[in-house]
Formats: sequence, structure tokens, C-alpha cells
Amino acid sequence: MPDANFYRAFEDRHRGSRDLIKFRVRAYLPFVTPLLTLYGEGAVLDMGCGRGEWLELLGEEGFAAHGVDLDAGMLAACQELGLSVERGDALEALKRLPDASQCVVSGFHIAEHVPFAVLQEMVAEALRVLKPAGLLILETPNAENLVVGASSFYLDPTHRRPLPPSLLSFLTEYAGFSRSKILRLQESPELAAHRARVTLLQVLAGVSPDYAVVAQKAASAEELAHFSAPFEQEYGLTLEALAAQYESDLRADLLRELRPPRKRATPSKK
Repeated sequence: MPDANFYRAFEDRHRGSRDLIKFRVRAYLPFVTPLLTLYGEGAVLDMGCGRGEWLELLGEEGFAAHGVDLDAGMLAACQELGLSVERGDALEALKRLPDASQCVVSGFHIAEHVPFAVLQEMVAEALRVLKPAGLLILETPNAENLVVGASSFYLDPTHRRPLPPSLLSFLTEYAGFSRSKILRLQESPELAAHRARVTLLQVLAGVSPDYAVVAQKAASAEELAHFSAPFEQEYGLTLEALAAQYESDLRADLLRELRPPRKRATPSKK
């Protein structure tokens, strides 16, 4: 970017406040906190750490989190909070790490910024540097949300192309991770709970706008058991589910319209 402050200002305007993002990333704590039970103070590398919401939260939870980013404005935001960060390339930072040295490798909204070959290498390097049962977390915009896939994804001029959830999940499995989970995120709670009939606009724009793949490195059955609850849970709102509910609501409306009106009972003559 020609202006070093552009991307930080862009994030502040379009991604949300630091408090909002810090609240949202709490969704990953059920996955990562068992690592403290296994390893004590867990080392974390956050690729493309941005303003540092995730780094700050992990530090509060007891992790030793370190971030890497190329954007000077983002790094300044982290340094203002005293977070451990460095300026540099995420893949190169991964390559410098020793084998089995990290509990978590994370990347929030970085996968859509890099060529696919680079992403493949990132995933492979993450597997190498993670401890047994360690976690790779990759969050990205969800193109299953039709408005995201057709419009808002391209609002960011540094985005390359959307990554479907099944592709990113397969990528981690192909690299050698023992299991992966797709987390669809940030949908409306009211819509997910179906507290009102679904509209056509909600079918187009209401699917979870973000998703993440959480992939876990192989470990003993006893170690993996600590993570059973979050890996068994279902997350978010799919396009299939929302479209099916929309059709169900339409059918119910049509049946009500076609149902003949009830005849009033006439009093019997004596």
C-alpha cells in the first residue's frame, strides 16, 4: 500500500472495533485452553496479527503469544498495547521455528490474501512446528454467504479470491492433520434460532459471513479427549439450512392461503 496507515484505517472502518473483534475471537477459547492443561504456558504464532485482539486475549489466558505482520500501522497498534510482535513475512516466520515448538498457529483473515501455493506451504509448516494435539486456526470470509461471495469480499483491495470451507478443510487434512472442524461464525443469533420467518434477503445475506477451519495435529487418544466437546459441536448457519427454512416458510404461507375459510356454525332451529 502506498499509504502506511491505509490498512489500519480500513480495518477500523470495515472489520469492527477492537472490542468487537476481541469478543468474537473468544469463540476459539474452548479449542485452545485445553493446551494449557497439556503443556502449561503455550507458545503461539499468530500470522498476520493485525491490531492484536487475539494476541491480547491469549496473553490474558496464559499463553505466550507472538505476532507477525507486514503492515506498520497494524504493528503500531500492537506495540501501543505492549504485545509481542515483529514485522515480517508470515511464512518466513514459520520456517524459522523449531519442530514441535508451538501449541497454536493462527491466521485470521490471511488465507484469502496469499497465493494458494503459499497457503499450502503455510499449512505444511504449521503442522511441522506444532506440538502433538496442537492447533492450526485459519479464519476467512465465507463465500457461502452470497453477498459476501459476490460483493463484500472484494471491498478489501488486497483480497485474492474466496476459499470455500470444504477446500480449506481438505487442505489441512491433505497436509496431515488428524482432524479438522469447520466453524461458521458471526451469523445473527435471532436468524439462527428461527425466531421469525426467513426472507429472501436473509437467504442472500444471512449465512454465517465468516468461517474458520480448526485443524489438530495427531496425538494420543488420551490427549485428544481433552478437545472432544468443541470438536463435536456444530457451528453457524449454512446456506442449505437457511434456504430450506425459507422454502418451508413459503409452503406454510401458501397452505394458509389455500386453506378454505371455516364456516360459521348456524344455530339450529327449534
